[in-house]
Formats: sequence, C-alpha cells, structure tokens
Amino acid sequence: MSIDKGVLKSLPKVLLHEHLDGVLRPSTVVDLAKSIHYTLLPSEDPVALGQWFHRGANQGSLPEYLKGFAHTIAVMQTEGALERVAYEQAQDLSLDSVIYFETRFAPIFHTQRGLTHQQVVSAVLRGMERGRKDFGISSGLIICAMRNMDVSLDMAELAVDFRQRGVVGFDLAGEEGGYPPKKHVEAFHYIQRQNFNITVHAGEGYGKESIWQAIQYCGAHRIGHGTRLIDDIAVADGKVVKLGELAQYVLDKRIPLEICLLSNVHTGAARSLEEHPFRVLFREKFRVTLNTDNRLMSNTTMSKEFAAAADAYGLSIDDFEKITINAMKSAFLPYDRRINFIYSTIKPGYARIRSSLTKA
Repeated sequence: MSIDKGVLKSLPKVLLHEHLDGVLRPSTVVDLAKSIHYTLLPSEDPVALGQWFHRGANQGSLPEYLKGFAHTIAVMQTEGALERVAYEQAQDLSLDSVIYFETRFAPIFHTQRGLTHQQVVSAVLRGMERGRKDFGISSGLIICAMRNMDVSLDMAELAVDFRQRGVVGFDLAGEEGGYPPKKHVEAFHYIQRQNFNITVHAGEGYGKESIWQAIQYCGAHRIGHGTRLIDDIAVADGKVVKLGELAQYVLDKRIPLEICLLSNVHTGAARSLEEHPFRVLFREKFRVTLNTDNRLMSNTTMSKEFAAAADAYGLSIDDFEKITINAMKSAFLPYDRRINFIYSTIKPGYARIRSSLTKA
C-alpha cells in the first residue's frame, strides 16, 4: 500500500544499525577537510561530493561501497570532529522522528593523529550527550572490532570500560570472507563474562555459516544484516516450506536481525528490494528491524527505508509499529527503559497518527 511520505516521516522510529563514519553531512566532510588541510576529497562542493559518495556506493559491491570511508575517516581524527559528527547525527535523526538510536564505530580508525582510544570514545559520547540535551533523542554507542585486525580483545575491554558512560555493546565488523567470527572468540568470551551486549555483522557478504558462528561461537544477541539466513530457508512459489536448524533457532530464540534494505542492494547482498529476504523473514515472524547502515553512502534515511519497505512489500502503519516495537525490544537498553519507550512513546505515537488519518 502507498503511505504518504509525510506520514512515514512522522512515525516514531528506532534505529539499531548505523555507522558513525557513514552518516556525515557532505558539507561537514568539506568543512572538516579544510580544517585539517586534507586535500584528497574528490570534490569540495557538498552537493557533488554527496553524489560522489552515493555513486561509488551503489555498485553492487561491498569493496566499492567501502571506498568512501577512506575520506570520512580521514576527517574524523580530532576530538572536535568526532564530537561534531556525533552531535549532527543526533540532530539529523531527531528530524526524522527517530526516538532512540544506536550508533557504532571502530575507534582504532580514529587514532591517525595521535588520539588515544579513550579520547576517541569520550569525544563521540560528548557529541551524543549534547544531542540528547538539545534534541531530546536517546542513544547508545557500540564499539566495533574489525575482523581483519588482531585488536578485538582490546576493543572489548574498551567497550566494557565505558559501559557506565554511554557504550551499550560490542560488535565485529569488516570483510566476512576469510575472517570468520570464531577467530575473535576470546573477545566475545570476555564480553559474555562481563554480562554485556553483543551484535555481530554476519550474513551480509558471506553465507549462513557466518551467522551460525556469530551466534554459537560468539554469543551474538543480535545479527547485523543477516541476509544470508535465507540460505537456510526452503521457499517454493513464494511460500516457506521448510526452515533449516539455524533459521529455526533464530526464529525460536527471537534473535533480532538488523536489516538494512537499501544498503544491502547497494553492496550486492541482495540483487533488488524485490529479491531481498525481508519479505519472507517478516511474514514468517522473525524479529526483523529496519535500519539505515550508512546514510551518506546509501543516500538514505529511516523514512526512506520505511518508504522502500512500504512500496516493495506493501507494509502498513500497523506493520511499521510492529517493526519499531521489535527494534525497541531488541535495543541494548535496560528492560524498564525499553518498556517505557514502547508504552509511553511508540504505542501512543502510532495511535495518534492512526487517529489523525481516520479523522482526515
């Protein structure tokens, strides 16, 4: 069904999967580059630069998609830059009716000019805190380790060190092929012993084995992307005829899937929205959530992701409420705060919008 874009924008939203170094405003990239005399940008015109990022990302290739990050990371090497990007992220999301978001990044990429990991994380948290005060948007920070680097235990310890100051979880990101999650099992065991939260990028660029390892070796509480879970689901004539043991486990244990529709098409994880497994996963009652991944690279917003889902899968406002509640249930927040968001903000917000549409 078609839902008015203004209505989609007004719907309360919860965002669990977004990368800090993938959300910069093109104008901010230009400003920050000038401030540190970084001269490698393909354009200093914000409009042209934004188009360059999106064009490079929309190639159906994850390696091509990732090339733009060389520039965003290059300009995020000072405390001021990190704080600004985090603050602007909060502002931009609040304007899109996002009520809670989790952002993630790899601190190791932001030490090229001498910052310590602690300074890097502190700067981002300051920006997020200013965003909370100025825009009333709640948030949490996830620390990423990288699959191809041997620093995952250090990053796990860093995440736990900051858990009382705004870090809510630990993630493993980067190229999946050749870098299985189980190589980082020591870091995940440390996080588990600390009773902390785990999400893992898995099943985006590699098969269902990656998802299985993330859950059974690393103890993932959520899966980032998870598109290849469809490899464990037998579908005939558009209907599910059998779930494999992994898919059944994910369904039964209510393991959330952080789905990023437009990004998945841009990276080639899905050939098109129509062929994306979201339709099957949502219909079979998997705990799916909708996310942006990288707003700059994919030229997206949560409203655009909702619009894509409404157009491609015929989702209704009731469906978006269900997806938003799924996301809030899955957030790395204490139980009482999740419940409070659902009953004081999400349900009343959707009820108000439905009521206004009925009167109209």
